Amino acid sequence: MNTNIENTIEAKVEEVYLSFKESLVVLAVVSIVSLASNWAGTGINPIKALPAMLIIYGMILVGLLLTKYVRIGFPAVAWVSLISVLLTLPISPVSAPILAELKNLNFLSIVTPVLAYAAMAITKMEVDLFKRSGFKIAAISILVFTGTYVGSALVANALL
Repeated sequence: MNTNIENTIEAKVEEVYLSFKESLVVLAVVSIVSLASNWAGTGINPIKALPAMLIIYGMILVGLLLTKYVRIGFPAVAWVSLISVLLTLPISPVSAPILAELKNLNFLSIVTPVLAYAAMAITKMEVDLFKRSGFKIAAISILVFTGTYVGSALVANALL
């Protein structure tokens, strides 16, 4: 019976994709909120951090363009990561100026509003799925998180 419920839920929920233009607007809004969050968290003036945010915006823009025009099934997040890594490798001629600007941004300050939005964006389908999974999924999640934390601590303790 669970299979029928899942199929019904999947049939009712239709994935909505943003257009390229909408993605750029949302990215601009997120960038502005991130600059404000960075200012609140670190005290660095948003005008001083703006070049760093524009660099990140540019990297994401290139990743989105590659996703749109290079149709090899590579997800946008992978393109953005690849572009970011290639531009900041020590052998890259633009690495030093990019990294110098990015020092004006605090990762934790930027990621906090993004994670808050992600938490609020949980859909009814996901809540229903969690309710059906019940205690089992919660217990497994706690064990996985604990194992990952303890394993990371052991590796760090052994190697550092």
